[in-house]
Amino acid sequence: QVQLFESGGGMVPTGGSLTLTCAASGFDFATTTMGWFRQAPGKEREFVAAVGWDGDNVYYSDAALGRFSITRDNAKNIVYLQLKNLKSEDTAVYTCAAPRLARIFARATQYSFYEYWGQGTQVTVSQ
Repeated sequence: QVQLFESGGGMVPTGGSLTLTCAASGFDFATTTMGWFRQAPGKEREFVAAVGWDGDNVYYSDAALGRFSITRDNAKNIVYLQLKNLKSEDTAVYTCAAPRLARIFARATQYSFYEYWGQGTQVTVSQ
């Protein structure tokens, strides 16, 4: 059974930082691309970042580029999303996701690419 569990969210002031963690189990993590998405109140879920199975390939949304960093530890089955210089518009529920197929990265920015989703962790940036 695939399980994805996010943690690390919280409330931070504008300009603050957080590191989100997604612990994965139930599939071959080391051969699977992982992604992070977010959904703000009243808005559609949007892609944030993705990392290929070996950690060498990454995608970022325009909003994340330069401020967020996605990394993974295949020995621990964990993917991280480091958030820096947070803005009020970053307030959202952040969710990690995994596709069903291994060793595919080309569609990692697409919502439809992912089969499995965690419950999410709330990030609130206060002004």
